Amino acid sequence: MNARETSLNANCPVVILCGGQGTRIADVTRAVPKPLLPIGGMPILWHIMKIYSHQGFSDFILCLGHLGDLIEDFFTRESFRDGTISEIGYRPSELSERWEEGWKITFARTGEMTPTGGRLKCVESLIQADEFMLTYGDGLSDVRLQELLGFHRSRTRTATVTGVRARASFGVLEIENGVATGFIEKPLLDKRINGGFFAFSRSVFDYLTPDEALEEQPLRRMVAHGELAVYEHDGFWTCMDTKKDFDALNSMWGEGQTPWKKW
Repeated sequence: MNARETSLNANCPVVILCGGQGTRIADVTRAVPKPLLPIGGMPILWHIMKIYSHQGFSDFILCLGHLGDLIEDFFTRESFRDGTISEIGYRPSELSERWEEGWKITFARTGEMTPTGGRLKCVESLIQADEFMLTYGDGLSDVRLQELLGFHRSRTRTATVTGVRARASFGVLEIENGVATGFIEKPLLDKRINGGFFAFSRSVFDYLTPDEALEEQPLRRMVAHGELAVYEHDGFWTCMDTKKDFDALNSMWGEGQTPWKKW
């Protein structure tokens, strides 16, 4: 990536949804928000931000909710100051702290129970750029973000979602004439699902309401209007939904199998 591309990316905000209660992984998130669960000793949120910053995106807006104060505490520790952090609640206020790698971090308190579309709607006034990126605080991938953004620009649609092929929840039997001929352990599905790495134009805010999840009616309205493009990604992708996922990611880290780690 050349210096010009890095500069352009740095001016493209990255919204990260960090406010959910993590009910499917509640056994390990009672006292810690899911984005702070450690992979290899550092929060999964930090890994996500490293994925972006390594590719030149360094302006982050964190949409906080459940236990959001702990996320703020993590980034404002003395040992982690080396950039610019601002704090946004219901009214803007400045917090003079520093974070590594020149990251700019804006905290947005978007409510305890606000759905994902409502959280994004809450930060509309904080986004001045014509386009921005968005992802969830629990997914890792080796997606090429510059290509995703370029694809979004080329399609001139309101939104672009990264479409990934998930694995089946169970093993699949291969059968011929009533006899099993093989067994495939959790194969990749042919259909694609929402991989959680988005590129948006500002017009996305016209599709949002405070009381809807982004993944439900807003995306459906965009599909109905032909305004949702799909960037197909066949590389690594995973989502930390359950304790089993949490354990698997830490095992991968311990074994040095970290395809998302490009830094």
